[in-house]
Amino acid sequence: MSTSTVVVRQRIPRAQANLTRAIATAGRPWPDGSHLGPPRRPGPVEVAPQAVHDYLAALTELARRRLVARFPAAVGALDGAPPAMRYAANRRRMRPTRFGTWTGQYLLFDPSPPGRVALVYGDLTTAERVAVLVPGADSRLADFARGLGGHPHRAPAVQAANLYRAADALRHRVTVIAWLGYRAPRGQRIEVARRRLAAAGAADLTRFVRGLTVVAPHATIMLLGHSYGSVVVGLAAAALPPQVRDIAVFGSPGLGVDTATGLGATARIWAACAPGDWTRFVPGVRRCGFGHGRRPTDPAFGARRFCTAGVADHDHYLAPGTGSLTALAGILTT
Repeated sequence: MSTSTVVVRQRIPRAQANLTRAIATAGRPWPDGSHLGPPRRPGPVEVAPQAVHDYLAALTELARRRLVARFPAAVGALDGAPPAMRYAANRRRMRPTRFGTWTGQYLLFDPSPPGRVALVYGDLTTAERVAVLVPGADSRLADFARGLGGHPHRAPAVQAANLYRAADALRHRVTVIAWLGYRAPRGQRIEVARRRLAAAGAADLTRFVRGLTVVAPHATIMLLGHSYGSVVVGLAAAALPPQVRDIAVFGSPGLGVDTATGLGATARIWAACAPGDWTRFVPGVRRCGFGHGRRPTDPAFGARRFCTAGVADHDHYLAPGTGSLTALAGILTT
């Protein structure tokens, strides 16, 4: 009997039945429960990441492998699923694509344009500190590893690797995740001055982080937002779980509010902007749906500041040898 028939047909509690539907809505369609005919997409169902984890962890190893093999898109994107399942599912999705030669562990991979991906450095299941880097405008799957314009310092995968190495040198059991789980705006388009895409990304980021608290229950979490990614983090702040201890933004056009307390977060708020960063000239206003509010480096905002020594522009905050990389690694590990 196929895995899908086992999961859908057996008599199970409503919460578990809903979970099978949630797995479907996380990715590709689920087959009809009564037969293995043409696939259909059930209505969306909200299931907490903890319920997802508990259900999947209770399955046999064989059942989990079958789910991964049959529904890699669904399992690979399912927040709360055991990391090993998501890594295997996303690796399976990657193989037939032009990204099949990429190495690493992926909690998310969706090649549909503009693409979504989340790359993990370190052992998430034993981590004591977890950092999630949210990149900004113009971020696309195609440039995730090589960098926009072919410049490695602009690649989220490279930036996260730099932070991981710097933090791991200070403290073991650190994990860093480069999360491109939202549709980032194009830098030269009007959407970059609006919050619509950031709001959608904030909802996905919140669920992703809640999933992390399930699979790494003893870890504290730090969110890092670069450029427009800081808007995503700012809009998510009020809904983040208490395990998020620090939020750090750099090269930020604003967080959608005018003060740190306006974020409604329990985390410490950190901000930095290098002297040569063009975002320091972005007006710190919000009017008629445009703009992202007061810049977080404005003293009136109330964020803690950190060093930017050696940062010459908008894109080198996580470059080796910079004061900002050292500072962020220190915040993550203390």
